[in-house]
Amino acid sequence: MISRRVVAPVVGIVVFGLMWELLVVVNDVRRFVLLPPSAILTELREQPGFYWSNALVTGRHMLVGLSISLVLAIAVGSVMAAWRFVEEATQPVLILILVTPWVAYITSVVLWLDGGTPTILFMVAFTSFPVFTFGVVGGMKSADPAARELLASVDARPWEVLWRLRLPAALPSVFTTARFAMGLGLAAAYFAEGSALTTDGLGAIGRRAASFNDAEILWTTIVSSALLGIAGLVLLSLLERYLLRWHASQRP
Repeated sequence: MISRRVVAPVVGIVVFGLMWELLVVVNDVRRFVLLPPSAILTELREQPGFYWSNALVTGRHMLVGLSISLVLAIAVGSVMAAWRFVEEATQPVLILILVTPWVAYITSVVLWLDGGTPTILFMVAFTSFPVFTFGVVGGMKSADPAARELLASVDARPWEVLWRLRLPAALPSVFTTARFAMGLGLAAAYFAEGSALTTDGLGAIGRRAASFNDAEILWTTIVSSALLGIAGLVLLSLLERYLLRWHASQRP
């Protein structure tokens, strides 16, 4: 029997697609403003390899950028969780990064890094770094006080406390924030590809399509980006279930 967890999302997506199609047809919306799902599916069927290869490029940019961001967030977050002064001094900077409209300064980053892959990876890592850091700090500070006292009683080294207690305690929070970071990272990858003087990636072909008023390609890249995000969230959920099988949140 097919699980309700599979059927319910499919039904939701189908209903959403039908409402989208009906909205475009009934209101006679111009194709460049909003393309109907049927036209997008036709474009995908005609050039599946083209969109698949470019989606892989965007997915790689997102994955590498998020990985860099997570490693840096763990390093910075562990220091913030250990020293209150560092946490209070760093939080305003992270909030500034988080609330500043990064789309506005992509051009400056392109000029600084000469475009290409470094620009894209920087934008993905930079935009997702505050989210990951807040998740790491919150998770590490929630570590069991009794366990901390036990490790202190046996003179555990700082790296042992980090590895055996603080990092495992931070994992649930990191996975929660990773969902938001993935959304930010995917958007940053798409927009950065369109500005970083590259020819590959969904953002790059979407930018060209927008320049030539090619609604079919533009909206197909947008939908492909959304499908890429959905696939990433599914894989993230599977990874969370595997790594946190010991945690109460994953128990039936």
